[in-house]
Amino acid sequence: MPSFSSDGFPITYLDVAPSDTAPAARAFPILLIHGFASNHRVNWVDTAWTRTLAAAGYRVIAMDNRGHGQSGTSPDPADYAAKTMAEDARRLLDHLGISTAHVMGYSMGARISAFLAMAHGDRVSSVMFAGLGINMIKGLGGSDEIAAALEAPSAADVSVPWAKMFRVFAEQTKSDLPSLAACIRSSRDPISADAIATLRMPVLVAVGTDDTVAGSGPELAAIIPTARAFEIVGRDHMKAVGDQSYKDEVLAFLATVEAEAIGEATANDI
Repeated sequence: MPSFSSDGFPITYLDVAPSDTAPAARAFPILLIHGFASNHRVNWVDTAWTRTLAAAGYRVIAMDNRGHGQSGTSPDPADYAAKTMAEDARRLLDHLGISTAHVMGYSMGARISAFLAMAHGDRVSSVMFAGLGINMIKGLGGSDEIAAALEAPSAADVSVPWAKMFRVFAEQTKSDLPSLAACIRSSRDPISADAIATLRMPVLVAVGTDDTVAGSGPELAAIIPTARAFEIVGRDHMKAVGDQSYKDEVLAFLATVEAEAIGEATANDI
């Protein structure tokens, strides 16, 4: 996989060209940012997201967040502030010479996407927050328990069921456990309702109806003037990411965003 240096930190990424059979008029880039303890392959390739988006005509860029996948690792929590990870995403766009892109993040990736959109709104054509609803603002408890689970001698030594779930998932994704423990202690920077309400690009909030981690998607969408919510019926936090209805909604959302952009450009030319 290609990589680049983000202020000295190695970041790997996947860059997939639009399918040869895709609509020729597209080829607009979309940046995908995965969730905690995952990586670009588990979150976006194995779930057929990269194939779906490329077939629809998009240039698909999927990064491994620092401390995850094949990107650089560190045991220092100071290296994992969400704002810092958002700058990794911005520098990736710079590295690839991309001025603006659609951005979609899942769970922790949604939080990173929010910081990217708030800090660099001119670089984000639209943003999709998936797997994270109102808890983007209210916060997610249990960071210490998850960190302890990741630092335990084995998954069998973890007694907290939901923390054990993250430990087992981290082992399945072959993640660096000390780096994840450092990340979970640092990456959940708070976002206020006032701050997220400043977003002006189109926003989609997609959360599973059985997701007990994310919090309400409609509640978050109600705070953002340009947002709409989509509930992924019958899906929990782990199963929502590959859901077909979620894919269909994202494609419809992107098509609407692009149609409106074309309409605005045409009106400005008149």
